[in-house]
Amino acid sequence: MSRKYQAKSRIKVCNKPVFHLQDKKADESELSIGLIKSAKRTGQLSLCNRGLGSVPENVWKIDELVMDETKDVDFTRSDQNSWWNYEPLKTLDLSSNAIKCISPNVKLVQQLVTLKVHDNALESLPPEFGELKNLSNLSLDRNKLKVLPKEFYKLIELRWLGLSHNQIEKIEPDFGDFVMLNFLDLSHNKLTMLPPGMGYLVRLVELNISHNELKELPPDIVNLRELKKMNICHNNLTRLPPMGELRKMEILDANHNDIEELPDFYGCTALKEIYLSNNCIKEITEDFCDQMQHLNVLNIRDNKIEILPENISLLQNLKRLDLTNNNLNKLPRNLGLLSQLQSISMEGNKLSFVRQDIIRGGTDRMMKFLRDRITEELVCETRFENDWPDKYTLKKSQALMLPSRELSHIPPEVFKAAADAEVHIIDISKNAFTNVPLGISTVKDSLTQLVISSNNISSIPQEISQCDHLQYIDMSKNSLTDLPPEIGTLKHLRELVISNNKFTKIPHCVYELQNLEILLAAENQIDEINVSLDALAKLKRLAVLDLSNNSIVTVPPELGNFTHLRTLELMGNCFRQPRHAILAKGTASVLSYLRDRIPTA
Repeated sequence: MSRKYQAKSRIKVCNKPVFHLQDKKADESELSIGLIKSAKRTGQLSLCNRGLGSVPENVWKIDELVMDETKDVDFTRSDQNSWWNYEPLKTLDLSSNAIKCISPNVKLVQQLVTLKVHDNALESLPPEFGELKNLSNLSLDRNKLKVLPKEFYKLIELRWLGLSHNQIEKIEPDFGDFVMLNFLDLSHNKLTMLPPGMGYLVRLVELNISHNELKELPPDIVNLRELKKMNICHNNLTRLPPMGELRKMEILDANHNDIEELPDFYGCTALKEIYLSNNCIKEITEDFCDQMQHLNVLNIRDNKIEILPENISLLQNLKRLDLTNNNLNKLPRNLGLLSQLQSISMEGNKLSFVRQDIIRGGTDRMMKFLRDRITEELVCETRFENDWPDKYTLKKSQALMLPSRELSHIPPEVFKAAADAEVHIIDISKNAFTNVPLGISTVKDSLTQLVISSNNISSIPQEISQCDHLQYIDMSKNSLTDLPPEIGTLKHLRELVISNNKFTKIPHCVYELQNLEILLAAENQIDEINVSLDALAKLKRLAVLDLSNNSIVTVPPELGNFTHLRTLELMGNCFRQPRHAILAKGTASVLSYLRDRIPTA
């Protein structure tokens, strides 16, 4: 019978409970001689997460404590504990304990700059708190405070104030005396109103008053001219004041309120992100689209929106649009003109004319559907060469759309009208052009998308480089063999489509497009992949590279180091390695395969 060997565990078992409240004597013992010496030397003391039920009394007297009783002074020795090296206490961390009260002796630490008392059980603050004249950073989050003493408002040097997750029901107009504040967090309290003095906090950069019971904002809140981020979500707000004076505001979060209509944003030229989900908004207005042309994110899901305006195409910088769970039954034609959209959500609407598989198919599929619909409708509307769009149509659509009309010439006055209307998109695809109309450069100040595919164009004029706002160019299905070097100066170009042409190599100017994210070069005669430092390696932002159906003989293993590629298409070429089975596994597998074949030095 075999004997089982019982190994002794080396893990020490602690018999103390995980959480226990200490008595006052135990609390006092937490402030050791070593901590006191360190605090007097550095001016910093941390008693964070010590299980304290009270603050050791010597904490408040630490600046008066004498640690070295030696009477003879030896100037030849280096003693860091000498009185002349002492620093007054400037930073005190008492967070993550169970402290219920602060002693009136808090007034003794007059040089205190930073005080952290968050995650405790404070129910009140002593009046002497107001005597900390140098206090700049104060964290009182996650306590049980219901009121602030009137002396609290004497802390006029505060720059950073956290009061979130308390039970505060009211703040006084004296709050406006905190004129030095840069950051203020009053979230997760029980505030039903804000005092009018809030408008005096003119240095405030970030304001969080979310998760309260506010029904309205004070009118002078728009005086916060330095404000960059405002969070007012999870309140009972029914309307917002005109926001135009908040010229530096970048992010507005007003989710989960009862807001019924969009406020006036005229003047909010820095606003990049707006969150208005779970409100009662019925309409996105034309004025809103006109004012918010610089917007990047619009989340307005779970509202009651029934209609989108045609001029939504003005939101040319929009990258994320969430319209989930509204009452939309149709979409404006110009929605497909938003060239920078990376995410669009439409689920939970009554879009009977859009199949559910398209709605659920993601952003790319939805945008393709919308763009195809634009082309189809415009082809039906305009069949004759002399029937040019008028200024009103151009202004409303922000696009010059002339596909499938057998055109070989466009009058200069058409481009002049397009320039006056500040169109963002020109589409002359599926026509009979042999040259790119030079009139396109007339629209250089506003043009962001250019589609010249499916013509018989053999060369691109250098004048196209004057359109330096271009972000998307489609020149597929032509007879191109090269591109002018000037194309490399288009620093904003994000997507370039040169598929179905006669290129034997990727034009060198393409490697100068530092912001290029998508390069589609399928169906050409390209015979090599140049991964050198002055070629593909320069395109650090490239995410999609399509080189399928070309004449590539070998795939350099160094291509495996291009881990920033999300999609790599190489099917239909002449090379033997990687094999078809590897290519079929997807981009990550192909890159891994290539990396494994990089020669080691």
